[in-house]
Amino acid sequence: MAAAALGGLGLLRGRLRLRLRLGASSPPSSSSSSSSSSSSPLGRGAAAARAASGRSYGSEAREEEELRVRYLDDEHKGADLKERAKMHSSEVGSFVSKARATINEMANLPVPTIAAIDGTALGGGLELALACDIRVAASSAKMGLVETKLAIIPGAGGTQRLPRTIGVSLAKELIFSARIVDGEEAKSIGLISHVVEQNEAGDAAYRRALALAREFLPQGPVAMRVAKLAINQGMEVDLVTGLAIEEACYAQTIPTKDRIEGLLAFKEKRPPRYKGE
Repeated sequence: MAAAALGGLGLLRGRLRLRLRLGASSPPSSSSSSSSSSSSPLGRGAAAARAASGRSYGSEAREEEELRVRYLDDEHKGADLKERAKMHSSEVGSFVSKARATINEMANLPVPTIAAIDGTALGGGLELALACDIRVAASSAKMGLVETKLAIIPGAGGTQRLPRTIGVSLAKELIFSARIVDGEEAKSIGLISHVVEQNEAGDAAYRRALALAREFLPQGPVAMRVAKLAINQGMEVDLVTGLAIEEACYAQTIPTKDRIEGLLAFKEKRPPRYKGE
């Protein structure tokens, strides 16, 4: 379970290094018989589910691919545009590519992710939040994709994930105007799932995110993983193929020990003891 507290340029509270390695397993070579089956919705759905579930995740990363993220405060609170301005034009593309890759890996994590926005999430900060499964914000939080003010566009997934979250027309309006919205407006347009009043400690959204995480924790780990996979993959295809993806993902839960434990726990009227098997 991951809860990201965003502040400044939506940067993670505290200091952390995102060291994720994502590798897609190569699909098996297809024969003439398998080619015909893959053209059906069930075949396409199963292939999509296999390809996505075949990804491997590790805590190891090559040093040159590391993106360091840290919380900014005092005179630097907000976007660190001075650093960006000092970059040579040849450096910008590489920097944005690394940010995009890291955010994509966040989106592809096999566990639920929650973005807790207690401060300001502008530009890349909001793009990071959009890559999470659920977003929670304080009513006083500020969010927006403001890149057009700088004569550039969102480059780490914003132009793709924002319209998928709030709709194409409204996403265009927010990006074209570089508008900043608070927590209340963000909730009203569907940008976030929950809005809470900020507390004196300034961590109201973080606390709400933890409460949500505690609701997720008792559920079956395998079921959580394939449910996320089915939803994410299904949203990118037509309904018929999406239903086939759901069928393929459901099949992954049938032989698991967790499923048996879940049924026994239900029968015995006790909390299940899942082991992720």
